[in-house]
Amino acid sequence: MTDEPRALVLLAPGAEEMEAVISIDVLRRGGIDVTVAGVDGGDPVRCSRGVIIAPDIALAEVEGDFDVLVLPGGAQGAQRLSQSDRVGELLREQQRSGRWVAAICAAPIALRSHRVFEGRRLTSHPSVRSMLEDWGTYTEHPVEADGNLITSRGPGTAFPFALRIVGALTNAERMAEVRAPMMFPVQVS
Repeated sequence: MTDEPRALVLLAPGAEEMEAVISIDVLRRGGIDVTVAGVDGGDPVRCSRGVIIAPDIALAEVEGDFDVLVLPGGAQGAQRLSQSDRVGELLREQQRSGRWVAAICAAPIALRSHRVFEGRRLTSHPSVRSMLEDWGTYTEHPVEADGNLITSRGPGTAFPFALRIVGALTNAERMAEVRAPMMFPVQVS
C-alpha cells in the first residue's frame, strides 16, 4: 500500500488514446499511483486511432478506493463507459464519498448515463454538448472544475486536464513542478 494518491484510469475500446496516455503519464510524473483498468477485461484495448494499450488489470478485478476516477473520451469509448454497470457503481461511490472524478472529451456523457454529478459546471467535446447542456451548467472552458468533478474538452486539452488532476490530488506546487520540465507553454490553475 502506498501513501501516494491513487488514480484509476478506465480504459474502454475506442478510447481516445492521447487522453488516456497523457493522463496516465502526467499523473505518474505527479507522484500519483495510477492503475489502468480495462473496462471489458484485462486484454489489450484498441483505441480510437488503432493504438493498442495494455491495461494493468480488468475492471472487474479492481478493489479498493481511488482518490480519482479518470475517464478518457473517444466516441466509442465514452459509449462503453456509459453502458458499463461497473463504471456506474464506481461513479456513484466516488460521488457519495466526495472523491474526485475526471472526465474528458465525450466521456462526460457517462456522468449523465449513470445519473451522477447533476447540476455541476462541466464541459466536453462539442460533439456531445447537446447531451450535457441540461445535465449541468455547460461551459466552453478548456478545463472545468466544480467541487470534486473535473471535465475537459478533448485531446488538445489533455495536458491541462491532467495537470489539474495533479493539482487537485496534491497541490499547486506539485502541479507546477510537473509542468515545468514538460515545457508546457500555458499556466494551468
